[in-house]
Parts: sequence; structure tokens; C-alpha cells
Amino acid sequence: MPRSIFHPRSFLPALLLCACGLSNASSKPPAPPKWFRVSSAHFSVLTNAEDKKSGEAILRLEQMRDIFSQLFRKTKLRLPEPLEVIALRSDEDYLRVAPLRQGQPIAAPGFFIAGDDRNYIVLDLAAEDSWRAVSRQFARLFLYFNYPPTQDWFDEGFAQYFSSLRLGDSQSQIGGDPTQNLPWEHKLPGESSAAANSPKSFVELLNRQWMPVSELFSMHRGVAEYPPLFYAQSWIVMHYLLNQNKLSEAGAYFGLVEIQKVPVEQAIQQAFGVTAAQFDQAVKDYFHSRAWPQGPESGKPANATSSPNSVYQFPVPAAAGQVGSSGKEMTDAQAKALVGEMAVRLPERREQGEKDLRTVNSDPKTENAIAHRGLAWAHMEKKEFDQAGEELAQASELDRHDPWVHYYLALVKFREAQVNRGPIVGVSNMVQDLLAVLDWNPDFAEAHNMLAMARLQGGGVHAAMDAIRVAIQLSPRNEQYLLNSAQIDLAGKNWDDATALLDRLKNSSDPQIAQKAQKSLSDLPTLKKYGVLPQESAPSEPTATASTAHGKPPASAGKVSADKAEADSASDDNTPSAPAEPELDKRKVQYLRGKLVSVDCSQSPAATLAIRAGARTVKLRTENYKSLLLVGADEFSCAWADRPIIANYKAGGKFDGDLVSVEVQ
Repeated sequence: MPRSIFHPRSFLPALLLCACGLSNASSKPPAPPKWFRVSSAHFSVLTNAEDKKSGEAILRLEQMRDIFSQLFRKTKLRLPEPLEVIALRSDEDYLRVAPLRQGQPIAAPGFFIAGDDRNYIVLDLAAEDSWRAVSRQFARLFLYFNYPPTQDWFDEGFAQYFSSLRLGDSQSQIGGDPTQNLPWEHKLPGESSAAANSPKSFVELLNRQWMPVSELFSMHRGVAEYPPLFYAQSWIVMHYLLNQNKLSEAGAYFGLVEIQKVPVEQAIQQAFGVTAAQFDQAVKDYFHSRAWPQGPESGKPANATSSPNSVYQFPVPAAAGQVGSSGKEMTDAQAKALVGEMAVRLPERREQGEKDLRTVNSDPKTENAIAHRGLAWAHMEKKEFDQAGEELAQASELDRHDPWVHYYLALVKFREAQVNRGPIVGVSNMVQDLLAVLDWNPDFAEAHNMLAMARLQGGGVHAAMDAIRVAIQLSPRNEQYLLNSAQIDLAGKNWDDATALLDRLKNSSDPQIAQKAQKSLSDLPTLKKYGVLPQESAPSEPTATASTAHGKPPASAGKVSADKAEADSASDDNTPSAPAEPELDKRKVQYLRGKLVSVDCSQSPAATLAIRAGARTVKLRTENYKSLLLVGADEFSCAWADRPIIANYKAGGKFDGDLVSVEVQ
């Protein structure tokens, strides 16, 4: 029976309370649970459970991370999207926030929420080994950020293999059929219904049917759900690669098919040294030669004892007591706000989550920045940007040092510009907020991406490229970052680099990425010839906008559209001529990092900045320092001196030029 609101554990505490009430009517109600933030070397867990349970949860997370690094022989792992873990002490607490399926909470005692800014793991610590419910998503998360782009069969095969992990006090094992011994699962992955005659495990399914491995490797990304055989066969191929030490050959294969675009069968031949048919047979022979365990956690082989066991036993990587952790008590209001902030990310729980957050903020004694920023996120999802801004303003008043408040202050500007297809409003403040976020977490990939697009709007092509390169290094599989990099290359007239990236992205399995890349390639001849693109609509400001992130390079100021030019030439001779449009400034925006020596404001509002870069001193001028785009400072100061500075400018001569923007450090 699936776990639900009628699960015996969910009403047992209530029965005990009733019994206590009958025996001692004067007994005081139990004290509310205390909440703690428990942190280890790599994870932070919000929990209301006792020390033993919360300690086990963080230990299992550290052990899973360590096993992942061992399987891929990596000494350093990246996680450039923050991971929030919430571990709840009871079924009652868990069922209140668990995702719903057909109106009932899911049966699994744990779930994973993916996001652009952060990811969540939520566990029910009243269930045994609840971490196993998220081990597959845990594996995919670390694989995404720590292994080059692959095909779906590899990612899914590894995730299934990793989910077979069993962790004990002293011994661990991996390699069994991951679909066995999971009481909360009732069907195979990809199976729409669990018919009476359907296979109940991967092993049973593979004993019935098999697809050619070349067909498996050719299945395209982007499918919502593959058939069960895809998952089963991906699992056994990964089982074979890992335990026959063929990951290096697999890496060579992906280099051939992903980068060189070699056909699948030819790539198999070159990488593995055998034909596709021979590789297929080798995996089949491997499967049939193994002894597969049966029964709950038995680890005992199902067939002849002479067959090699499929399950591999090994000591746990870190036993209890070997993982250091620290705890910090949280107020009940803070904890409720953090849980509510997670709940609003589940569509079926959003309404209740918002209600809980408003309840926290309804009392001045419990109001906090966490609840306001959670409501701001919910407003952004509904494109209610004014309301989101109001919530964030209140959050900032309550805690101006909260890095998530700074992040969402930047995000609301970025998303509003995307929706309106216009410039980012308040781009200077956005950059300052993002720099504050990156001081807190230098590995936050999405913050680097947004910083790149904000800097691009300010004319800082070089600074934008610096930021997007960091984002790509942290998250190399993110094709949106690659597309943004191409747009920055276009803005900087790096035609060859942009073309190479766009040619690659036009074949993306993401239809939106592919469409934008193809559109940029189609517009490239016009951009090269005229320096600007034809306008689909007339934006209010023809400057670099957040839509650059969606395939549109920045337009240049002063552009006259073709339609307007034709209309002007056809006007009546007696009509007074319109003022001539200013000549398009085609000078390339350059980048200068150095030390600000002095500022000359003797011809205010004009100003000249003397910047020393190495052995040379460059003088850069602005006609009006009051309108100069600033980053890192609220307002321009003529008293600035002897401080690091980044300037974007258009050169006049070798040692002078006109300022575009300034970033004060």
C-alpha cells in the first residue's frame, strides 16, 4: 500500500496523544520541535529531527558524494547550483509538503526539486533509508556538473546504477538491480501502468527482450519518458562499462559522436575497438554471466554460485563519527519560512506555501526576510514583477546582508527585461547585487551568467565575456550559457567564434536553443554588413537587452530602420526635414583594467579619468559623468583616486578615448 495520509505512522502520534490525554488530563502538550541547521563539509540540512536521525542524513549525503567521486576518479567535485536539504522528523510533517499524484502524497519518502537557481532534497526521516529515494537524482545532479555532455543512455544508466547503492554501518554494496527492494515503487521507469504480466525488475525485462546497442545509443535527447527497456538496457551497459574499466573508451566515444559528429556505429568501432554488433554481444554475455540477487536486501545470487556476483561489497567511505558537522538552532518562524520557500516551487503546494509565508509575515515578531523572498519568487513565477519587487524591498529592510535577497533583486530585473523584451532597468544596481552574491558563493554559475548579460548591456563586451566563461566552466552542459557566449561574441564582432558556437547549437535537442541559434546564423550576414540587425518591433531603447540571452545581439544606438528611411524619402517636399540622425559610432568597445590615478572635473559635467595600466596611462573622457553607467558605486565622485577600476571605452587614439561604462572595485 502506498504511503499516504492514511499510512499507520501518520496517525500513530495522534493516537498516543489521545491515550496520554485520557490517562492524565492535566499533562502539558509536548514542546514544539526545535529546528536546526546542521552543516558538514559539503552539505547543509534544515531539520527538526533528533541528533541521531539528522546526523545519519548528512552522513549518507557525504557518503554518496564520496562514492560518486570514486566511481569517476575525481578528486574535486563541483556543485555550482546551491543544494538545499530539508529533513523532516515525521510522516505528518513530510506528507504536508510532499508532491501529490492523483491527489495523494507520493509514496517515496524523499523527493528532489530542480531549479535554475537552486535545487532541493526533502527527506522523511521517519522512513528507513529515505535517502535512497533521491539517490538517482543525486547522481544525475553531480553528473551534470562534473562530466562532459553525453547521450541520455549514459546519464540514465549511471543514475540507475548509482541508485542500487546500499549503505550500512560498516559495509556498502552497489550493482544490484535498482528496481528491486524499493517498497515505494510499483512499476518500472517509463512504464505507464503496472499490468499483471509486466516485468517487475530490470533483470526480468532483460531476460525477455533486448534492443541493438546501436539503436540504444541513437535514441535522442529530449524525450519526456523512454520505454522501460531503455532504462534497463542503459543500466546494464553502464554496469558493464564501470566494472570492465571502459569509462575511458566511453569518453573517447562521446568525443567522436558529440564533437566530431561521427556516426554511432563508426564511433563504437573507433572507441571500443569492436563493431557495434560485437559490443552488443559483449554486454549481453556480461549480463547473462552475472549472478543477480533476489529477495529483500539478500545479496544472494539467483543462479549458479560459480557465476560472478553482480553486487560489489566495499567498506563505507566514511563511518559515523568520521564526518564532522556543526549545528545552529533556527527559530520556528525561520524554519517555517524555509519550508514554505521550498513548497512554493511545487505547483500543487504553491497556494498553501504562500499562505504559510504570509502567516509568518503577519506577525511583526515572526516576520523575516526568508518569507518575503519566498513570496517574491512566487510572484516572479506569475510574472508579477512589481509585487515581487515590493516583497524584496521589505526583505532587504529586514536583512540587507541576505545573499538570496541580493540574488532575487537581480533576478527580478533580469526576468522582467526578458518578458518585456526590453533593456534591464537598473542594470548598475543589478551588477552590484550579483557581485555581492558572488562574494558569498564564487561558484554560483547562474549569477555569473546574469552578470555577463548585465555587463553586455553596459557595453562591456570583454567584462561580459570574462563572466560568461566562468559560468560555462562551472556548468559546461548548459547550452543557454553557450548561446549567451555566442551573442557576446557577436556583439564584440568575433564572427568566427560566434559562428562555431551557433553551428554547434543549431543541432541542439532543445528546440528553443536550436531555433535561436539558427536565427542568429541567418541574421549574421546582415549584422556583419550593417553592424545592426533588422528590428522585429521598435523597442523603447535600442541598447543591449536581456533578450540578448535569447538569441538577439545588442542593437546600436542611433540606428535608422529601413521602414523609417523609406518613409522619410517618400515624404512631401514641403515637409520640413527631420534632423539628421547621428552618424553610427562603429568604434569597437575596448576593455581596460588598471588603477584610477585621478579624476579631472574642471569642465563639469564632463570628466576625464586617468587610468594607469602597466607602463601606460590612458585618459578616458565622458561628456556627462552624471549619466555614466557605473558599477560598484552609487554615484560618480570627482575625488576618486588610487583605486582599482575596470573601464569599457571606445578608443580615440593610443592613450585616450570615450568612456562607455566604469566598474569601481
